Amino acid sequence: MAAPRRNEPLDPVALAAELIRRPSVTPKDEGALPHLARVLEGLGFRCQLKEFAEPGTEPVLNLYARFGSAGRNFCFAGHTDVVPPGDVEDWKISPFAGTVEGGTLHGRGAADMKGAIACFAAAAARFLAERGPGFAGSISLLITGDEEGVSINGTKKLLDWLEAKGEKLDACLVGEPTNAEAMGDMVKIGRRGSMNGYLTVEGVQGHTAYPHLADNAAHRIVAMLHALTATPLDEGTAHFQPSTLQVATIDIGNSAANVIPGRARATFNIRFNDRWTSASLKAWLKAKLDAAGGSYTLDFHVSGESFLTPPGPFSALVADAIERVTGRKPELSTTGGTSDARFIHRYCPIAEFGLVGLTMHKVDERVPVADMTALTDIYHTLLDLYFPAE
Repeated sequence: MAAPRRNEPLDPVALAAELIRRPSVTPKDEGALPHLARVLEGLGFRCQLKEFAEPGTEPVLNLYARFGSAGRNFCFAGHTDVVPPGDVEDWKISPFAGTVEGGTLHGRGAADMKGAIACFAAAAARFLAERGPGFAGSISLLITGDEEGVSINGTKKLLDWLEAKGEKLDACLVGEPTNAEAMGDMVKIGRRGSMNGYLTVEGVQGHTAYPHLADNAAHRIVAMLHALTATPLDEGTAHFQPSTLQVATIDIGNSAANVIPGRARATFNIRFNDRWTSASLKAWLKAKLDAAGGSYTLDFHVSGESFLTPPGPFSALVADAIERVTGRKPELSTTGGTSDARFIHRYCPIAEFGLVGLTMHKVDERVPVADMTALTDIYHTLLDLYFPAE
């Protein structure tokens, strides 16, 4: 797809299809961000591609594009990296063909979230064409290739780079697929935190006929996990669901029925609301496990703390734009998994709104063309509301 000239309309479906044809499975880019940069440069954006790599990790390409250099800076944020397609033979249409068929765009990333990124660009193109050279504000796109992966070399590092340059964001919309069933269902104004716990319990191996000479690690770990799951973590808060602890695996690796295991392991995940921090959860876990008794070690991986942008002027503006286009008043929600909004919320007011997420990460991921048209209209309306004409 050739980069459009200024004042030419930009077709979001065609752009999304081109992005889908770049099989950018995390952390590979495969030309997705350079193609997007060429399109945005054709609209007058200044584009900077930045590659980051922590020691021991694969490098990740990221993009920051900005139109204008003064006034308030409205940022669209998202990611061009996608999850693997799985068994390609299970797909009715090739996952990286970027095919439009029966009024639907098919392919990995159509919903999550190359479709929304294309709508960002198309909405900005229309807005800038209408405002002309008199537009005094700034519009930016902050796009990473590391959202579906470990999220080390992506948005967080790009934000650090922007801060070091003195670049300021005044408001940000993340284009994650927030809608459950129909366009206009839901805006995300926060997310729960996520923490994995890796529990190893030590016992003493022995013969099942002589349990007094052993210490059964299986029994120990069952008691410890019961202590963690017997009562709810909380009852929820004003804007969040109750926190949950879910055991994912219990691994003993004992192939003999007459051997008492000396070691047992378990992995669990906690999705926590704003009543908790990862630090307070670690203290709670230690107290519970210590009370259960036994020798153990517990390691953690925290992918994000809970955060909330309380309902206010920006979320009201987003909701207004959605209602004007769809006729629906969206729910302001904090449900779902983590997103890169967990990094951006420290810099400016933020909300998340994109396409319908029914097929994201699934075989035959797809979005109706009509939904992309509506999303482009919503993003365009939001820009009009954020930058009222004088």
